[in-house]
This record gives sequence, structure tokens and C-alpha cells, in this order.
Amino acid sequence: MKFNKDEVCILIPTLNEGLTIGNIVREFTALGYTHILVIDGKSTDTTVKSAREAGATVRTQSGKGKGNAIIEAFEVIEQPYILMLDGDGTYSSKDAEKMLTPLFLGFDQVIGDRLINAEEGAFSHLNLFGNHMLNLLFKVAHSRDLHDILSGYRAFTKLAILQMHLKEKGFEIETEISVESVRNGQRVMVVPIKYSRRPGTATKLSPFHDGIKIVSTIYRLARVNNPMFYFGMMGLFTTILGSLIGVFVVLEWLHNIEHIPLTILTVLLIVVGIEIFMFGMISDMLLIFHREIIREIQLLQPPKHP
Repeated sequence: MKFNKDEVCILIPTLNEGLTIGNIVREFTALGYTHILVIDGKSTDTTVKSAREAGATVRTQSGKGKGNAIIEAFEVIEQPYILMLDGDGTYSSKDAEKMLTPLFLGFDQVIGDRLINAEEGAFSHLNLFGNHMLNLLFKVAHSRDLHDILSGYRAFTKLAILQMHLKEKGFEIETEISVESVRNGQRVMVVPIKYSRRPGTATKLSPFHDGIKIVSTIYRLARVNNPMFYFGMMGLFTTILGSLIGVFVVLEWLHNIEHIPLTILTVLLIVVGIEIFMFGMISDMLLIFHREIIREIQLLQPPKHP
């Protein structure tokens, strides 16, 4: 399917990508894309110079972190379609049409799945395992399988962006975008893409430190998207903790040793755990009711005419 490339903005967040950004911009220019925005995180190398010489519009972000860069870029982009990718050379411009075409067919967002066709050595065994575990956690927490929630190669409609309320400042931004797409009921297509090894540049993502942040984000954002999971996990943990202490108290009691304070703590933890779990059930029912009301309101609205 042919589409108007003048309606597309190529968005590339960068930080010290001088080795790769020039070639990326030239590749998209050669494909006919005229709106290329590089949002730079105050690089100390030749990133800004290389991007401008290749023909991109370059803006320096005011905040710090990838999330802030993307949020700031979304606010200034005027084109109705956005194709976002990292500036490290791991994504291919040849996949651009594959990523954008579904938007012109009515989808709100497209995610490029790196995990299917990744080049040998693009992922370490630890990173690949971590990605699969995070995707599984997301599927359980948010009841939607998006295959690759950490992918940096995404396409959006401007309307889809306006529906999102993004706040994450760092590498958790892709996770938040995935959560927001589910929360807003957006039509999301996942397409397989090529993912290459980094061409000599060091990764800025810390597998352990940023992994913990991403897990925390998945869980924290489930509070409004899937309260049964959020409060259920909290209640289950509290109940199990109380039960384990209770087992210790009973075993000690069988040896004629009494632990009155621990007994009280056991009862409190179990009762509180059950109450939190019940609160999760009530919150989940309220969320379902809220979504049903929103759906009915949307059905009552008159169709928009061009």
C-alpha cells in the first residue's frame, strides 16, 4: 500500500550516537521521508552535527532521560503519523513501510517485534531471557500480549499519542506507552522486524537496574489498568507472610512456647491481606463498570463527518 510520506514524522531520540545517526537519517531521506526529527539528550560527541548535516531537524531536550525526550518530541510534532526508532543503528529503515502501513489501514499503533528475527549476537542470553520474562509479566498484569513491550521501533497516529498520559522519564517509557495503549483500548498491531547488533556503541541500559525499574513500572501502572492484579498480589503476599509467621507460632506452641505478639501479628497480616484482596475485587468491578459507561457514551456520540 502506498501512503503519503509527507504525513509522517520520523522521530529519533539520541544520546551520543554520532557513529550511527548520520547514516540513519540519510537512509530515511533516500526513502523519501522529509520530516525527520532528532531529539537529542545533550550529546557530547558529534551526534547533533552529524544529524544536521544529514538533513534532520535537531532539537535538544530540556529534561533528562529517554522518556522526557520522547514526551517533549510528541508535543512539537505536527504530522498525523509518527515513526519512532532508536538512533543506535539496531533498527532498519527498510522496515519503515511495514511499520507504517497498518496505521493507514486503521490501526492506532504498531510495535516492531525484535525477538523473532534478531541478528545473532544482538541479544545476550540474559537480555533475551529478561525480555521474555518482562513480556510475560506484562501479559499477566495487563491482560494483553504485545510480544515486545520494550521495542524502541514503534509507529503511532497523532490521535493515539494525544490519548496517552505519559510521565516516565527514563527507559520505562516504552512500558508506559504499552500500558497506555491497553488502557485506552487502542488497536495495536505487532509486526516482526530485523534487529541488528549494536555497531560498536555501548548500550545505555543497565539490565539489572533498569530491569527492576521496568518491573516496578509494569506493577505500579496495573493499579489503574488491572487493580485485581495490583491489589491481589499485595494481598496475597501479606496473607502468605502472615500464614508463614502463623506456622512458626503453632510449631512453637506445640513445644509449650507462647508468642503472643507474633500471634496478634499473624492475625493482623492475614486479615489485612484478605481485605486488600477484596479491595482489589471491588476496584476491578468498578473499572469494568467505568469502561462499560465510557463505551456506551461513545456509542451515543454522533459520527464525525469530514
